[in-house]
Amino acid sequence: MKLQSLVLAAATTLAMTSAFAVPAGTWTVGAGAHYVEPKSDNGTLAAGAYSVDVDSDIRPTITGEYFFADNIGVELLAAIPFHHDITLTDTTGATIDARTQHLPPTLSLQYHFDGYNMPMNVKPFVGVGVNYTTFFKERIYDGAGSDLKIKDSVGVAGHVGVDFPYSATEAFRIDARYMDIKPDVELNGADIGSVDISPWVYGVAFVKSF
Repeated sequence: MKLQSLVLAAATTLAMTSAFAVPAGTWTVGAGAHYVEPKSDNGTLAAGAYSVDVDSDIRPTITGEYFFADNIGVELLAAIPFHHDITLTDTTGATIDARTQHLPPTLSLQYHFDGYNMPMNVKPFVGVGVNYTTFFKERIYDGAGSDLKIKDSVGVAGHVGVDFPYSATEAFRIDARYMDIKPDVELNGADIGSVDISPWVYGVAFVKSF
């Protein structure tokens, strides 16, 4: 599924109404874990001298959502830092290792299909929003003591998921997000291009409503 499909689904469903809904004023808090899987081709750096490969990682996450209207909420995703190993491969096949950490707070406007009499009382939802990813503790092991800097990134984020309630205020959640993350990169203060990380992010969580 492409980001455009997620945005279209979010825009369409935000206009829908139902006879029963998550009431305005409800809060939910979710605690779980998310797996960040960068796209397979992360582009090149230094005018094509190096191809880039960024690996995946999983970390605990937390979400908070406030419903300002029936079935419509604003959610913030937060996490402890994700860690990624990076491999730079030159045209001869020689490699240089690097690594970074990042935090990807994401704010989303979401529509929940509550009250639609879904099978097994499942409650799907869709959302669209903005992701801000900040990178830190970058390292490059090129044997020259070089300084690697990955700039912060801002991009669109899409979100789909399903809640499986097992009490009136508790549910198990599975979800998937697409994040547009394309940070600029500097080496020893010089701009060497950008990295197209743009991951899919898959998660599970326990969600409690108040």
